[in-house]
Amino acid sequence: MAALTEYLPLLMFVALGLFLFSGYPVAFVLGGTGLLFGLIGMTMDLFNFKEFFLIISRIYGGVVENLVLIAVPMFVFMGIILERSGIARDLLQSLQILTRRIPGGLALSVTLLGTIMAATTGIIGASVVMITLMALPVMLEQDYDKAFATGTIAASGTLGILIPPSIMLVIMGELLSTSVGTLFVSALVPGLLLALLYVVYIFIRSWLNPAIAPSDTKAHITGNEGFSETALPNDNSITLLLKRILPPLILILLVLGSIFGGFATPTEAAGVGAFAALLLALVKKRLNISVLGRMCEETASTTGMVFGVFIGATAFSYVFRSLGGDDLIIGFIQSMPAGPWMILGGLMLLIFVLGFFFDWIEITLIVLPVFTPIIGALDFGQHIASSDIVVWFAILTAINLQTSFLTPPFGFALFFTKGAAADSVSIQDIYRGVVPFVLLQLLGLTLVILFPQIALWLPNMLIK
Repeated sequence: MAALTEYLPLLMFVALGLFLFSGYPVAFVLGGTGLLFGLIGMTMDLFNFKEFFLIISRIYGGVVENLVLIAVPMFVFMGIILERSGIARDLLQSLQILTRRIPGGLALSVTLLGTIMAATTGIIGASVVMITLMALPVMLEQDYDKAFATGTIAASGTLGILIPPSIMLVIMGELLSTSVGTLFVSALVPGLLLALLYVVYIFIRSWLNPAIAPSDTKAHITGNEGFSETALPNDNSITLLLKRILPPLILILLVLGSIFGGFATPTEAAGVGAFAALLLALVKKRLNISVLGRMCEETASTTGMVFGVFIGATAFSYVFRSLGGDDLIIGFIQSMPAGPWMILGGLMLLIFVLGFFFDWIEITLIVLPVFTPIIGALDFGQHIASSDIVVWFAILTAINLQTSFLTPPFGFALFFTKGAAADSVSIQDIYRGVVPFVLLQLLGLTLVILFPQIALWLPNMLIK
Protein backbone atom coordinates (compact mmCIF):
# COMPACT_ATOMS: atom_id res chain seq x y z
CA MET A 1 0.00 0.00 0.00
CA ALA A 2 2.88 2.35 0.80
CA ALA A 3 4.37 1.75 -2.66
CA LEU A 4 1.00 2.43 -4.30
CA THR A 5 0.71 5.67 -2.34
CA GLU A 6 4.18 6.79 -3.40
CA TYR A 7 3.76 5.99 -7.09
CA LEU A 8 0.11 6.98 -7.48
CA PRO A 9 1.06 10.12 -9.48
CA LEU A 10 2.85 7.96 -12.03
CA LEU A 11 -0.26 5.80 -12.38
CA MET A 12 -2.13 8.97 -13.37
CA PHE A 13 -0.13 9.11 -16.58
CA VAL A 14 -0.64 5.46 -17.33
CA ALA A 15 -4.38 6.05 -17.08
CA LEU A 16 -4.14 9.27 -19.09
CA GLY A 17 -2.30 7.45 -21.87
CA LEU A 18 -5.07 4.85 -22.04
CA PHE A 19 -7.89 7.41 -21.96
CA LEU A 20 -6.31 9.52 -24.70
CA PHE A 21 -6.77 6.66 -27.15
CA SER A 22 -10.47 6.40 -26.29
CA GLY A 23 -11.33 9.17 -28.72
CA TYR A 24 -12.79 11.57 -26.15
CA PRO A 25 -11.80 15.25 -26.40
CA VAL A 26 -8.40 15.93 -24.87
CA ALA A 27 -9.71 18.62 -22.50
CA PHE A 28 -12.24 16.19 -20.97
CA VAL A 29 -9.66 13.42 -20.70
CA LEU A 30 -7.16 15.66 -18.90
CA GLY A 31 -9.71 17.09 -16.48
CA GLY A 32 -11.55 13.80 -15.99
CA THR A 33 -8.36 11.90 -15.20
CA GLY A 34 -7.39 14.53 -12.64
CA LEU A 35 -10.79 14.39 -10.95
CA LEU A 36 -10.78 10.58 -10.98
CA PHE A 37 -7.42 10.33 -9.25
CA GLY A 38 -8.48 13.05 -6.85
CA LEU A 39 -11.29 10.74 -5.73
CA ILE A 40 -8.86 7.82 -5.53
CA GLY A 41 -6.56 9.98 -3.44
CA MET A 42 -9.45 10.73 -1.08
CA THR A 43 -9.91 7.03 -0.37
CA MET A 44 -6.20 6.81 0.53
CA ASP A 45 -6.21 10.01 2.65
CA LEU A 46 -3.92 11.74 0.13
CA PHE A 47 -6.46 14.25 -1.15
CA ASN A 48 -9.08 16.33 0.64
CA PHE A 49 -12.52 16.87 -0.86
CA LYS A 50 -12.21 20.63 -0.22
CA GLU A 51 -9.28 20.72 -2.65
CA PHE A 52 -11.68 20.23 -5.54
CA PHE A 53 -12.89 23.78 -4.85
CA LEU A 54 -9.28 24.98 -4.98
CA ILE A 55 -9.09 23.65 -8.54
CA ILE A 56 -11.86 26.10 -9.48
CA SER A 57 -10.02 29.03 -7.93
CA ARG A 58 -6.80 27.88 -9.61
CA ILE A 59 -8.56 27.83 -12.99
CA TYR A 60 -9.97 31.29 -12.36
CA GLY A 61 -6.70 32.77 -11.11
CA GLY A 62 -4.40 30.99 -13.56
CA VAL A 63 -6.52 31.02 -16.74
CA VAL A 64 -9.53 33.31 -16.53
CA GLU A 65 -7.71 36.26 -14.91
CA ASN A 66 -4.51 35.82 -16.92
CA LEU A 67 -4.41 38.92 -19.11
CA VAL A 68 -1.72 37.37 -21.31
CA LEU A 69 -4.18 34.71 -22.46
CA ILE A 70 -6.47 37.41 -23.86
CA ALA A 71 -4.06 37.36 -26.81
CA VAL A 72 -5.10 33.80 -27.65
CA PRO A 73 -8.52 34.56 -29.22
CA MET A 74 -7.06 37.60 -31.00
CA PHE A 75 -4.22 35.61 -32.55
CA VAL A 76 -6.60 32.76 -33.40
CA PHE A 77 -8.94 35.29 -35.01
CA MET A 78 -6.02 36.74 -36.97
CA GLY A 79 -5.01 33.27 -38.15
CA ILE A 80 -8.55 32.42 -39.21
CA ILE A 81 -8.81 35.72 -41.09
CA LEU A 82 -5.54 34.98 -42.87
CA GLU A 83 -6.74 31.47 -43.69
CA ARG A 84 -10.35 32.24 -44.66
CA SER A 85 -9.53 35.35 -46.68
CA GLY A 86 -6.78 33.53 -48.56
CA ILE A 87 -3.98 35.83 -47.37
CA ALA A 88 -2.09 33.09 -45.54
CA ARG A 89 -2.79 30.76 -48.44
CA ASP A 90 -1.26 33.36 -50.76
CA LEU A 91 1.82 33.47 -48.54
CA LEU A 92 2.05 29.69 -48.44
CA GLN A 93 1.59 29.50 -52.21
CA SER A 94 4.29 32.10 -52.73
CA LEU A 95 6.73 30.31 -50.46
CA GLN A 96 5.86 27.07 -52.23
CA ILE A 97 6.66 28.59 -55.61
CA LEU A 98 9.96 29.93 -54.32
CA THR A 99 10.86 26.44 -53.04
CA ARG A 100 9.11 24.36 -55.73
CA ARG A 101 12.34 23.00 -57.21
CA ILE A 102 13.61 21.84 -53.80
CA PRO A 103 12.69 18.39 -52.39
CA GLY A 104 9.94 18.79 -49.80
CA GLY A 105 9.19 22.30 -51.02
CA LEU A 106 5.75 22.55 -49.39
CA ALA A 107 7.04 21.29 -46.04
CA LEU A 108 9.88 23.80 -46.28
CA SER A 109 7.30 26.48 -47.02
CA VAL A 110 5.37 25.48 -43.89
CA THR A 111 8.55 25.74 -41.82
CA LEU A 112 9.23 29.20 -43.22
CA LEU A 113 5.59 30.10 -42.59
CA GLY A 114 5.93 28.89 -38.99
CA THR A 115 9.07 30.97 -38.55
CA ILE A 116 7.33 34.06 -39.89
CA MET A 117 4.21 33.47 -37.80
CA ALA A 118 6.35 32.90 -34.70
CA ALA A 119 7.20 36.57 -34.92
CA THR A 120 3.52 37.47 -34.55
CA THR A 121 2.13 35.07 -31.92
CA GLY A 122 4.51 34.09 -29.10
CA ILE A 123 1.84 31.72 -27.75
CA ILE A 124 2.15 28.01 -28.49
CA GLY A 125 -1.57 27.21 -28.52
CA ALA A 126 -2.50 30.06 -30.85
CA SER A 127 0.53 29.50 -33.10
CA VAL A 128 0.00 25.74 -33.55
CA VAL A 129 -3.73 26.15 -34.12
CA MET A 130 -3.16 28.94 -36.61
CA ILE A 131 -0.61 27.02 -38.69
CA THR A 132 -2.68 23.83 -38.55
CA LEU A 133 -5.74 25.65 -39.86
CA MET A 134 -3.76 27.26 -42.65
CA ALA A 135 -1.33 24.57 -43.75
CA LEU A 136 -2.60 21.07 -42.95
CA PRO A 137 -5.49 21.00 -45.49
CA VAL A 138 -3.05 22.11 -48.19
CA MET A 139 -0.50 19.43 -47.31
CA LEU A 140 -3.10 16.66 -47.18
CA GLU A 141 -4.51 17.89 -50.48
CA GLN A 142 -1.06 17.41 -51.97
CA ASP A 143 -0.86 13.82 -50.59
CA TYR A 144 1.84 14.44 -47.99
CA ASP A 145 2.46 11.70 -45.45
CA LYS A 146 0.21 12.54 -42.48
CA ALA A 147 2.89 11.95 -39.86
CA PHE A 148 5.45 14.02 -41.76
CA ALA A 149 2.93 16.84 -42.32
CA THR A 150 1.68 17.05 -38.73
CA GLY A 151 5.20 16.76 -37.33
CA THR A 152 6.36 19.64 -39.51
CA ILE A 153 3.39 21.79 -38.52
CA ALA A 154 3.59 21.09 -34.77
CA ALA A 155 7.36 21.70 -34.67
CA SER A 156 7.10 24.89 -36.72
CA GLY A 157 4.29 26.14 -34.50
CA THR A 158 6.34 25.74 -31.33
CA LEU A 159 8.96 28.18 -32.63
CA GLY A 160 6.68 30.90 -31.27
CA ILE A 161 7.74 30.11 -27.71
CA LEU A 162 11.37 30.97 -28.48
CA ILE A 163 11.52 33.47 -31.34
CA PRO A 164 10.69 36.97 -30.01
CA PRO A 165 8.32 38.45 -29.16
CA SER A 166 7.80 35.51 -26.80
CA ILE A 167 5.47 35.93 -23.86
CA MET A 168 7.38 33.19 -22.04
CA LEU A 169 10.56 35.29 -22.21
CA VAL A 170 8.67 38.26 -20.79
CA ILE A 171 7.61 36.20 -17.77
CA MET A 172 11.12 34.78 -17.42
CA GLY A 173 12.56 38.28 -17.42
CA GLU A 174 10.27 39.25 -14.53
CA LEU A 175 11.08 36.10 -12.54
CA LEU A 176 14.83 36.48 -13.04
CA SER A 177 14.92 40.29 -12.69
CA THR A 178 16.66 40.29 -16.07
CA SER A 179 16.14 42.61 -19.02
CA VAL A 180 13.45 41.25 -21.32
CA GLY A 181 15.25 42.91 -24.22
CA THR A 182 18.38 40.91 -23.42
CA LEU A 183 16.39 37.68 -23.40
CA PHE A 184 14.71 38.61 -26.70
CA VAL A 185 18.07 39.23 -28.39
CA SER A 186 19.61 36.10 -26.82
CA ALA A 187 16.75 33.86 -28.02
CA LEU A 188 16.77 35.07 -31.62
CA VAL A 189 19.77 33.09 -32.91
CA PRO A 190 18.84 29.81 -31.10
CA GLY A 191 15.31 30.13 -32.51
CA LEU A 192 16.58 30.58 -36.03
CA LEU A 193 19.04 27.72 -35.46
CA LEU A 194 16.16 25.36 -34.69
CA ALA A 195 14.33 26.55 -37.80
CA LEU A 196 17.48 25.85 -39.83
CA LEU A 197 17.75 22.34 -38.37
CA TYR A 198 14.13 21.70 -39.41
CA VAL A 199 14.85 22.92 -42.94
CA VAL A 200 17.93 20.69 -43.29
CA TYR A 201 16.06 17.64 -41.95
CA ILE A 202 13.04 18.19 -44.21
CA PHE A 203 15.25 18.65 -47.27
CA ILE A 204 17.34 15.52 -46.62
CA ARG A 205 14.40 13.28 -45.76
CA SER A 206 12.32 14.50 -48.72
CA TRP A 207 15.29 14.00 -51.04
CA LEU A 208 15.87 10.45 -49.78
CA ASN A 209 12.16 9.51 -49.71
CA PRO A 210 10.12 11.60 -52.20
CA ALA A 211 6.95 9.58 -51.47
CA ILE A 212 6.38 11.32 -48.12
CA ALA A 213 6.56 14.78 -49.74
CA PRO A 214 5.34 14.69 -53.36
CA SER A 215 6.83 17.22 -55.73
CA ASP A 216 4.97 20.52 -55.85
CA THR A 217 4.68 20.27 -59.63
CA LYS A 218 2.48 17.18 -59.30
CA ALA A 219 -0.34 19.03 -57.57
CA HIS A 220 -1.61 22.56 -57.27
CA ILE A 221 -3.23 24.56 -54.55
CA THR A 222 -6.59 26.02 -55.42
CA GLY A 223 -7.96 29.20 -53.94
CA ASN A 224 -9.40 32.57 -54.70
CA GLU A 225 -6.31 33.45 -56.69
CA GLY A 226 -4.71 30.03 -56.79
CA PHE A 227 -1.73 29.18 -58.89
CA SER A 228 -2.34 26.49 -61.46
CA GLU A 229 0.28 23.93 -62.33
CA THR A 230 1.02 25.59 -65.66
CA ALA A 231 1.34 29.03 -64.07
CA LEU A 232 4.12 28.07 -61.69
CA PRO A 233 7.10 28.50 -64.03
CA ASN A 234 5.92 31.83 -65.46
CA ASP A 235 5.23 33.93 -62.36
CA ASN A 236 7.11 37.18 -62.16
CA SER A 237 9.12 37.17 -58.94
CA ILE A 238 8.74 40.89 -58.26
CA THR A 239 4.97 40.80 -58.73
CA LEU A 240 4.80 37.69 -56.56
CA LEU A 241 6.73 39.47 -53.81
CA LEU A 242 4.48 42.52 -53.86
CA LYS A 243 1.11 40.78 -54.14
CA ARG A 244 1.62 37.67 -52.03
CA ILE A 245 4.48 38.07 -49.56
CA LEU A 246 4.53 41.79 -48.81
CA PRO A 247 1.06 42.12 -47.14
CA PRO A 248 1.74 39.45 -44.47
CA LEU A 249 5.15 41.00 -43.83
CA ILE A 250 3.46 44.36 -43.31
CA LEU A 251 1.16 42.66 -40.82
CA ILE A 252 4.18 41.27 -38.96
CA LEU A 253 5.81 44.69 -38.92
CA LEU A 254 2.65 46.16 -37.41
CA VAL A 255 2.57 43.55 -34.65
CA LEU A 256 6.30 43.59 -33.88
CA GLY A 257 6.62 47.33 -34.45
CA SER A 258 3.88 48.06 -31.94
CA ILE A 259 5.72 45.93 -29.37
CA PHE A 260 9.31 47.02 -29.98
CA GLY A 261 8.24 50.63 -30.41
CA GLY A 262 6.68 50.55 -26.96
CA PHE A 263 3.23 51.39 -28.29
CA ALA A 264 1.56 48.14 -27.20
CA THR A 265 1.97 45.09 -24.99
CA PRO A 266 1.92 41.65 -26.67
CA THR A 267 -1.74 41.33 -25.71
CA GLU A 268 -2.56 44.69 -27.24
CA ALA A 269 -0.43 43.83 -30.27
CA ALA A 270 -2.67 40.81 -30.81
CA GLY A 271 -5.57 43.21 -31.27
CA VAL A 272 -3.46 45.26 -33.67
CA GLY A 273 -2.72 42.12 -35.68
CA ALA A 274 -6.37 41.05 -35.83
CA PHE A 275 -7.47 44.53 -36.92
CA ALA A 276 -4.70 44.73 -39.54
CA ALA A 277 -5.65 41.30 -40.88
CA LEU A 278 -9.24 42.50 -41.25
CA LEU A 279 -8.03 45.53 -43.18
CA LEU A 280 -5.94 43.33 -45.49
CA ALA A 281 -8.96 41.13 -46.13
CA LEU A 282 -11.05 44.18 -46.94
CA VAL A 283 -8.42 45.57 -49.29
CA LYS A 284 -8.31 42.24 -51.13
CA LYS A 285 -12.15 42.27 -51.29
CA ARG A 286 -12.42 38.91 -49.57
CA LEU A 287 -14.51 39.95 -46.56
CA ASN A 288 -18.25 40.35 -46.12
CA ILE A 289 -20.77 39.98 -43.30
CA SER A 290 -21.37 36.29 -43.97
CA VAL A 291 -17.66 35.46 -44.06
CA LEU A 292 -17.03 37.56 -40.95
CA GLY A 293 -19.77 35.68 -39.09
CA ARG A 294 -18.22 32.33 -39.96
CA MET A 295 -14.81 33.63 -38.87
CA CYS A 296 -16.21 34.66 -35.48
CA GLU A 297 -17.93 31.29 -35.02
CA GLU A 298 -14.76 29.39 -35.86
CA THR A 299 -12.72 31.64 -33.56
CA ALA A 300 -15.10 30.93 -30.69
CA SER A 301 -14.97 27.18 -31.34
CA THR A 302 -11.19 27.05 -31.63
CA THR A 303 -10.66 29.32 -28.62
CA GLY A 304 -13.00 27.10 -26.60
CA MET A 305 -10.86 24.10 -27.53
CA VAL A 306 -7.64 25.87 -26.53
CA PHE A 307 -9.00 27.11 -23.21
CA GLY A 308 -10.60 23.72 -22.57
CA VAL A 309 -7.13 22.20 -22.73
CA PHE A 310 -5.88 24.92 -20.35
CA ILE A 311 -8.67 24.16 -17.87
CA GLY A 312 -8.29 20.38 -18.11
CA ALA A 313 -4.51 20.61 -17.76
CA THR A 314 -4.88 22.87 -14.72
CA ALA A 315 -7.12 20.35 -12.97
CA PHE A 316 -4.84 17.47 -13.90
CA SER A 317 -1.62 19.20 -12.78
CA TYR A 318 -3.17 20.35 -9.48
CA VAL A 319 -4.16 16.82 -8.51
CA PHE A 320 -0.77 15.51 -9.66
CA ARG A 321 1.06 18.01 -7.46
CA SER A 322 -1.31 17.47 -4.55
CA LEU A 323 -0.58 13.73 -4.68
CA GLY A 324 3.15 14.48 -4.49
CA GLY A 325 4.06 14.10 -8.15
CA ASP A 326 6.43 17.07 -8.31
CA ASP A 327 8.18 15.92 -5.11
CA LEU A 328 8.65 12.50 -6.70
CA ILE A 329 10.35 14.00 -9.77
CA ILE A 330 12.45 16.51 -7.84
CA GLY A 331 13.52 13.80 -5.40
CA PHE A 332 14.85 11.78 -8.32
CA ILE A 333 16.93 14.73 -9.54
CA GLN A 334 18.26 15.45 -6.03
CA SER A 335 19.48 11.87 -5.74
CA MET A 336 21.95 12.45 -8.58
CA PRO A 337 25.65 13.17 -7.81
CA ALA A 338 26.64 16.83 -7.45
CA GLY A 339 28.91 18.91 -9.73
CA PRO A 340 28.13 21.92 -11.97
CA TRP A 341 27.63 19.95 -15.17
CA MET A 342 25.74 17.18 -13.39
CA ILE A 343 23.45 19.73 -11.73
CA LEU A 344 22.82 21.51 -15.04
CA GLY A 345 22.15 18.19 -16.77
CA GLY A 346 19.82 17.14 -13.96
CA LEU A 347 17.86 20.38 -14.19
CA MET A 348 17.55 20.06 -17.97
CA LEU A 349 16.25 16.52 -17.44
CA LEU A 350 13.85 17.76 -14.78
CA ILE A 351 12.46 20.46 -17.06
CA PHE A 352 12.16 17.97 -19.90
CA VAL A 353 10.25 15.48 -17.73
CA LEU A 354 8.01 18.15 -16.22
CA GLY A 355 7.19 19.25 -19.76
CA PHE A 356 5.40 15.95 -20.27
CA PHE A 357 2.83 16.94 -17.69
CA PHE A 358 2.73 20.71 -17.04
CA ASP A 359 2.38 23.82 -19.15
CA TRP A 360 5.31 26.20 -19.44
CA ILE A 361 3.88 28.73 -16.98
CA GLU A 362 3.85 26.21 -14.13
CA ILE A 363 7.32 24.90 -15.00
CA THR A 364 8.85 28.36 -15.06
CA LEU A 365 7.19 29.23 -11.75
CA ILE A 366 8.47 25.98 -10.18
CA VAL A 367 11.98 25.75 -11.62
CA LEU A 368 13.30 29.26 -12.16
CA PRO A 369 12.79 30.83 -8.71
CA VAL A 370 14.14 27.73 -6.94
CA PHE A 371 17.07 26.71 -9.11
CA THR A 372 18.31 29.92 -10.77
CA PRO A 373 20.25 31.06 -7.65
CA ILE A 374 21.88 27.63 -7.54
CA ILE A 375 22.84 27.76 -11.22
CA GLY A 376 24.03 31.36 -10.92
CA ALA A 377 26.45 30.38 -8.15
CA LEU A 378 28.03 27.52 -10.12
CA ASP A 379 31.46 27.80 -11.69
CA PHE A 380 31.74 26.55 -15.27
CA GLY A 381 35.34 27.77 -15.62
CA GLN A 382 36.34 29.13 -19.00
CA HIS A 383 33.22 27.73 -20.65
CA ILE A 384 31.11 30.78 -19.80
CA ALA A 385 31.53 33.99 -17.82
CA SER A 386 29.74 34.03 -14.47
CA SER A 387 27.85 37.21 -15.46
CA ASP A 388 26.26 35.40 -18.42
CA ILE A 389 25.17 32.22 -16.63
CA VAL A 390 21.65 33.38 -15.69
CA VAL A 391 20.81 34.53 -19.23
CA TRP A 392 22.32 31.34 -20.67
CA PHE A 393 20.27 29.21 -18.27
CA ALA A 394 17.09 31.11 -19.19
CA ILE A 395 17.66 30.43 -22.91
CA LEU A 396 18.44 26.76 -22.23
CA THR A 397 15.21 26.54 -20.26
CA ALA A 398 13.27 28.18 -23.10
CA ILE A 399 14.68 25.73 -25.67
CA ASN A 400 13.97 22.82 -23.36
CA LEU A 401 10.40 23.93 -22.79
CA GLN A 402 9.89 24.12 -26.53
CA THR A 403 11.19 20.57 -26.81
CA SER A 404 8.86 19.30 -24.11
CA PHE A 405 5.81 20.74 -25.89
CA LEU A 406 6.34 18.10 -28.60
CA THR A 407 7.15 15.15 -26.37
CA PRO A 408 4.74 12.23 -26.86
CA PRO A 409 2.45 11.20 -25.42
CA PHE A 410 1.45 14.32 -23.48
CA GLY A 411 2.99 17.35 -25.25
CA PHE A 412 0.43 20.14 -25.35
CA ALA A 413 1.32 21.15 -28.91
CA LEU A 414 0.18 17.66 -29.95
CA PHE A 415 -3.20 18.27 -28.32
CA PHE A 416 -3.60 21.62 -30.05
CA THR A 417 -2.67 20.10 -33.41
CA LYS A 418 -5.16 17.27 -33.00
CA GLY A 419 -7.89 19.63 -31.80
CA ALA A 420 -7.49 21.94 -34.79
CA ALA A 421 -7.09 19.08 -37.29
CA ALA A 422 -10.21 17.26 -36.02
CA ASP A 423 -10.69 13.91 -37.81
CA SER A 424 -8.33 14.56 -40.73
CA VAL A 425 -5.42 12.94 -38.83
CA SER A 426 -5.09 10.58 -35.89
CA ILE A 427 -3.18 11.22 -32.67
CA GLN A 428 -0.89 8.32 -33.64
CA ASP A 429 0.05 10.15 -36.85
CA ILE A 430 1.02 13.20 -34.82
CA TYR A 431 3.05 11.16 -32.33
CA ARG A 432 5.03 9.50 -35.11
CA GLY A 433 5.57 12.79 -36.91
CA VAL A 434 7.03 14.80 -34.03
CA VAL A 435 9.66 12.30 -32.84
CA PRO A 436 12.36 13.40 -35.36
CA PHE A 437 11.73 17.05 -34.50
CA VAL A 438 12.08 16.33 -30.78
CA LEU A 439 15.51 14.85 -31.53
CA LEU A 440 16.40 17.93 -33.57
CA GLN A 441 15.38 20.18 -30.69
CA LEU A 442 17.52 18.13 -28.31
CA LEU A 443 20.37 18.60 -30.77
CA GLY A 444 19.77 22.36 -30.73
CA LEU A 445 19.72 22.33 -26.92
CA THR A 446 22.98 20.39 -26.84
CA LEU A 447 24.63 22.83 -29.24
CA VAL A 448 23.69 25.82 -27.08
CA ILE A 449 24.98 24.00 -23.97
CA LEU A 450 28.29 23.19 -25.66
CA PHE A 451 28.61 26.56 -27.41
CA PRO A 452 27.03 29.27 -25.21
CA GLN A 453 28.03 31.99 -27.66
CA ILE A 454 25.22 30.84 -29.95
CA ALA A 455 22.91 32.60 -27.51
CA LEU A 456 25.31 35.19 -26.05
CA TRP A 457 27.32 36.69 -28.88
CA LEU A 458 24.50 38.86 -30.24
CA PRO A 459 23.50 40.46 -26.91
CA ASN A 460 27.16 40.87 -25.98
CA MET A 461 27.70 42.70 -29.26
CA LEU A 462 24.58 44.87 -29.21
CA ILE A 463 24.02 45.53 -25.51
CA LYS A 464 27.41 45.47 -23.80
